[in-house]
Order: sequence, then C-alpha cells, then structure tokens
Amino acid sequence: MFHESAVIETKNIGEETSIGPFCVIARDVTIGARVIIHPHVVIGEGVSIADEVEIFPGAYLGKAPKGAGALARQPIFERQIRIGRGTSIGPSATIYYDVTIGRDTLIGDGASIRERCTIGDRCIISRYVTINYNSKIGNRTKIMDMTHITGNCMIGDDVFISTGVSTVNDNAIGKAGYNEDDIRGPIVHDGAAVGANATLLPGIVIERNAIVGSGSVVTKNVAPWTLVMGAPARFVRKIEDL
Repeated sequence: MFHESAVIETKNIGEETSIGPFCVIARDVTIGARVIIHPHVVIGEGVSIADEVEIFPGAYLGKAPKGAGALARQPIFERQIRIGRGTSIGPSATIYYDVTIGRDTLIGDGASIRERCTIGDRCIISRYVTINYNSKIGNRTKIMDMTHITGNCMIGDDVFISTGVSTVNDNAIGKAGYNEDDIRGPIVHDGAAVGANATLLPGIVIERNAIVGSGSVVTKNVAPWTLVMGAPARFVRKIEDL
C-alpha cells in the first residue's frame, strides 16, 4: 500500500511493501518485499533495500556528504547504499551515501552513519550514535547510546561498546591539516568490551577479548584478555583472574 501523498519515482518495489504519507523515494531505488516505510522518510537514488526492512519516520537514506568549504578532508563516495534483510532504521536516522548495512541490524533513533562505512549482521547501533567516515563494524557488535566512532576506525565482531564512549583519530587535534596517512582511529578486535565514557586515542589497538573500564583514557595498546582501567589506562589483571 502506497499513501497518495508519497512521491515515488521508482517502480522497483516488491510485494506487500507499504509506503507511508509524505515519503520521497527517488528513481533507481530498489525496495524488496514486505518492507515497511513509515511517514516522512527520504530515500535517495541508488539505494537498495532488501526484504522485510522497516524504516521509521523521518529517516534519511542517501545524504551526500558536503563540507560547505569547511572540511579539511574532501569527501569521496559512491551514490549507493545497501540495507540487508530484516534490518530496522530508527526515527530520524541519517545514512550517508556509500554505506553497507548487513542483515537483522538495528540502527537506533537519530543515529548518523557517514560515507564509506560498513556495518555487519545482527548489530545494534543505538540511539544518537555517530559512525564517522570510512569505518568498519563487524558482525554482532553493539554500540550504545551517544557514542562517537571516529573516521578510519575498525571494530571487529562481537564487540560491546557502552554509552558515551569517545574515539578520536588525530593526535594533532586538527592543527596539522588533513593527511590520510596520519588520521587513524582506534582498532578494536573481536570480543573486546569498552566501558561507559571511556576515551580511545588515535591509532591504539584493543586486542581480542580485552576489557576497558568505564571512564578510562586509553593511550597505549591493550593486550588480549586483559583488563585496563584509569586515566591513563593501566593494566589491572588478566581476564582469566576475574
């Protein structure tokens, strides 16, 4: 069922799909079967949505990154988005071009996902999370409310990142301009966990199954199966000892 007020320029729409009032859907959009698109959703050209996806009111899929002359980095992207089967896009979420999201993933209310990002299957990207450009999130990873994942960041499978976590990618804090080789976010390996309000500094590596305690400031790499805490974060014990 398509509401009469919706502007729909594509014909590539599967069976039993519903499109609500005041939606705008561009040409060259592909929408699968049994998709639910709630009111006031905007979907740009080149977006592909698999079966059984639900997109809640006010979401914007296909925003082109623009710096308005203010960005030191020139955005590079392709006009495409791929949304996997069974995924849910929350109200007022914004997904920029050149993003791939896997199956059965939840994108929370107000989340922002920038260009050249990949998110795996069965993830939770919670409310008002920002995932900046050229970042990769593995499968079954959970990133909780109000966390910022910086550009050029790598996060593995089965990772848990709690609320209010900050990640950064520039040791010069913007004073040296933008050089892609120098701007590196943290790497968080499979099974690691990061506590609430922790800060991960540029280029640090959190190894497999490590734990970063809440409020920590991580300035050095964290070995696998270890717990670190504090500001700066220091080794506390091996995980086997917990």
